[in-house]
Amino acid sequence: MVKLFMDGGAFMWPILGLFIFGLMICLERIYTLSKSAFATKKFVPKVQKALEEEGVKAALEVCESTPGPVAEIFHAGLSRVKYGVASVEKAIENAANVEMAFLERGMVWLSTVIVIAPMLGFSGTVAGMVKAFQDIEASNNISPAVVAGGISEALLTTLFGLIVGMIIQFFFNLFTSRVDKIIIDMEESSINLIDTISYKDAE
Repeated sequence: MVKLFMDGGAFMWPILGLFIFGLMICLERIYTLSKSAFATKKFVPKVQKALEEEGVKAALEVCESTPGPVAEIFHAGLSRVKYGVASVEKAIENAANVEMAFLERGMVWLSTVIVIAPMLGFSGTVAGMVKAFQDIEASNNISPAVVAGGISEALLTTLFGLIVGMIIQFFFNLFTSRVDKIIIDMEESSINLIDTISYKDAE
């Protein structure tokens, strides 16, 4: 693998740099999204129970002790309970917009890697083909031994660029699906919270 990498020429290094950069973002996204999803499953029943049995103050304390987007949204809504349900809904909506931006953080960089890595690979292909023709011109010979280096460089950069693009694309799709699920959970949980607050106000 190392030999293939070195045979690919200068364009292999920026492709490798993009791959490492993309993997770092992927690891951060895996940690953040997994933590958010796990916290949501345990948090929602806990805060609902605290709200119904002990009141808003207890529910706010649960929110403050729990990390994650849903806890932030619930905290924003519960902190506005004294101003009425309409104010709670507005606070939840505003907080949800902020948290969705947080959940989608880094995705634009992954899409950048997906686009640029294959483009660098194709650029390396062009450079390799140019090198092959220059070697032919310099040696005035079209034998396979003369053009093999340039052709090999051309094919390897394309191969590695496409592999990097495909790997990062897989993670991009995975994260997009996970973010969509978290957003749906956030919406359902927020609706349940508003319903609970409305019910308590009606009592």
